[in-house]
Amino acid sequence: MKIITFVDRVKLHAHAGNGGNGCRAFRRDKYEPEGGPSGGDGGRGGSVILRATKNCASLLDLYFQPIQRAEHGEPGRGKDQYGRHGEDRIVLVPMGTEVSDAETGEWIGEIIDDGAEMTAARGGKGGLGNRHFITSSHQAPVETTPGERGEQKKLLLEMKTVADVGLVGYPNAGKSSLVRAISLARPKVGAYPFTTLYPNIGTVEYEDFKRVRVADIPGLIKGAHDGTGLGHDFLRHIERTHFLLIVLDMAGTEGRNPVDDYRNLLEELKLHRAELLERPRKIVANKMDLPEAADYLREFKRRTRQKVLEISAETGLGIAELKQALYDHFFAAGE
Repeated sequence: MKIITFVDRVKLHAHAGNGGNGCRAFRRDKYEPEGGPSGGDGGRGGSVILRATKNCASLLDLYFQPIQRAEHGEPGRGKDQYGRHGEDRIVLVPMGTEVSDAETGEWIGEIIDDGAEMTAARGGKGGLGNRHFITSSHQAPVETTPGERGEQKKLLLEMKTVADVGLVGYPNAGKSSLVRAISLARPKVGAYPFTTLYPNIGTVEYEDFKRVRVADIPGLIKGAHDGTGLGHDFLRHIERTHFLLIVLDMAGTEGRNPVDDYRNLLEELKLHRAELLERPRKIVANKMDLPEAADYLREFKRRTRQKVLEISAETGLGIAELKQALYDHFFAAGE
């Protein structure tokens, strides 16, 4: 049986509460036998509200509970008593969740910051009691209005990872090992394709307490933008990152040339969203501890004319320099 541990796209059925009906009533107090209309208004129906939280890593809970209902408002009562408002239904989602109409595809909005909220379905207004309809010529109204129906919406929620840096590379390029080397995150590492099945977030911490969030994106391969491999589903997580690290297996351990890998990765980014190529980025030459890496590196520099950061996530070579490069990009300019 397949165990689902991560979901970054889900359909949500949001059912807001109906407003309570207005009440028809008349006062019949001992000393006011003709006290007049006293029907109170119905309560407002509860709304379905999405709230972003840093403590939520995916949309897994909504995958298993896609129908979310808010409480109905209570009807009004006599003696001018309002009905109780329905409780809102607060739905916790990850930071970086985008919301669109599941049927039309129309983009509705996004929730990025911790604690930010968006109303997914608005509760109906409560109906008016008969006390609202009294006039000088109509002293005993029996008219009331029903509560409005709450909104019911089918929404598509898509999580896009919120991080400062996105790691982009082929499977087995060493991205997960790199995250382990520069942070306390412990993503799965293995010598087989697609070890990373969902984005992992690691935080690089510095002595001055500054932090950089790094997202390990599942490996991309040629054709990822069009559905090949796992990259198609996860390219969206790169969109919110501000800086890209192109991680290359500079030793060619999978039988590919790093130059081809580099060009294919840039092409996949371009085909998914061209503006990604305008993001600041650095090239990370990983696995420089292996003997084949030296020749591949010389060829790479000759053919691409690009500067690279030489590292080995396995041995720690160049890790300090990489962390310093990230610090310089995000913080040094403001000092």
